[in-house]
Amino acid sequence: GGIQRTSTRAWAVSTGYDAAKLFHKLFHDDVKYLLSMEKLWQKRRPPTPLDWNNLPEEISLISDGTAETDSNTRIQDQQLWSIRRCAAVFRDSIEQLKEQLAARGDGAELVWDKDDEASMDFVTCAANIRAHIFGIPTKTRFDIKSMAGNIIPAIATTNAVIAGLIVMEALKILSGNINKCKTVFLNRQPNPRKKLLVPCKLVPPNPKCYVCSAKPEVSVQLNINTVTVKTLEDKIIKGQFGMVAPDVEIDDGKGTILISSEEGETEANNSKHLSEFGIRSGSRLRADDFLQNYELVINVIHVDQLEEDKEFEVVGQMPEPGPQPDTAQPSTSTNGTKKFRTEKCLYLPSDVEEEDLMIIEDEEEDKAPSSKATTGVKRKTSDSSDQPVAKKVRTAAAEVAEEDDIIPL
Repeated sequence: GGIQRTSTRAWAVSTGYDAAKLFHKLFHDDVKYLLSMEKLWQKRRPPTPLDWNNLPEEISLISDGTAETDSNTRIQDQQLWSIRRCAAVFRDSIEQLKEQLAARGDGAELVWDKDDEASMDFVTCAANIRAHIFGIPTKTRFDIKSMAGNIIPAIATTNAVIAGLIVMEALKILSGNINKCKTVFLNRQPNPRKKLLVPCKLVPPNPKCYVCSAKPEVSVQLNINTVTVKTLEDKIIKGQFGMVAPDVEIDDGKGTILISSEEGETEANNSKHLSEFGIRSGSRLRADDFLQNYELVINVIHVDQLEEDKEFEVVGQMPEPGPQPDTAQPSTSTNGTKKFRTEKCLYLPSDVEEEDLMIIEDEEEDKAPSSKATTGVKRKTSDSSDQPVAKKVRTAAAEVAEEDDIIPL
C-alpha cells in the first residue's frame, strides 16, 4: 500500500530526460525485472543487463561474421556501431529530441519521421542496445532505416478499425442480441455503392456440422487393441473433430474419466490402449470441450485392420440437422409440395430438384382457381418450357442476393 505508480513517459519528464537515468531504467532495471521471472529463461538465453558506467568495449561484427577493421571501407550509415558508441548516440539524440519538443511548446508531441536525423539515430542506438541485451545480431543504421520506413500508419489504422468492429459485435453478443451481429468486410477501395465497410448477414449454422447439429454424434472405426489414449486425444478428438481442451468420459454407467482437460490429471492413461479401459465395439465416449461450447458422442467400432494402414476412420452418416428457425412458416402449395417462407427468401425441400419445379408468385396464386390449379405440377426435364423457368429461378435468387448485399450495422 502507499505505492503510487507512474507511466514511463511521466517519469522521463520528471527526470528532465536524463540520458543516464533513462538508460539505467530501460536497459538495466527493466531487464533485471525480466530475469526475476525464472520460468521465462528455462529454454531460452537470458538477457544481459547493461551498466551505463561500465559498457563493454566490443568490436562490431558485419553481416558475414568477420570483424570490421577499417571504418573507411564502408560509408557511415553502413557501419555497425559498438555498444559504447550506441550509448553516446543515445545521449546525443535524446538531447536533440528534447530541444525539438521544447520548441513545440507545452503539451506538444513529437512525430516520427525516418528522415529526421535525431529520430533515426535514437531508434538505431536503442534497437541495437536492446538487441545486444537479448543476444540478437545488431544492424546498421541503413538497415534499420529501411525496416522502420516500412512501418506505415495505414497498417495500424486498419487494425484499429477492425478491432473497433470486433468490439461492436462483441457488445451485441453481451447484450443478448446475437441475432443482430453481422460479418463486416473492409474494402481497400469503395465499392460501386461508395461503401468501405460492407456488413453482411451471418452465415447460418451448417446442419451437418458436428458442433451445430441437434444431436452431435459420430462413429469411428479403429482397433481398440492398438490405438492409445494419446492417439485418441491428439489425432481423433483434437485433430479430426477440432476440440481444444477435451474432457472424455466412458459412457459405462460409472462415469470413468478417460481424458481430462486438467493438465497432468490423466497423463498416466496416455500410453494405454483403449481395450485396457473396457472399451469394446459399441462403446460410447462422451467428449466435452472445456474451452468451447462443444459436446460430441463418439461411437467406437472395433476393426482389426483398416484400409491403407489407417489408424482410424470416421464412418456413417453426418449428424442430423437441427430444427428450422422459428421464422420459417410452412405452407402447402397447390400441388401439395411444402414450401418454407421467411421474410425474404423461399426455401425448397432438398429432395426437390430446382429444375423440376416451377415457382408460383403470390399474385399468380391469388388469381388461379383453387380447384383447377395446374401451374405447380412438376414437369419433365425435356419440356420446352424448362428454360424460361430455370431463368426465373436464377433471377429470383439474384434479386434476393442483391437485396441482402448491404445491411446497416
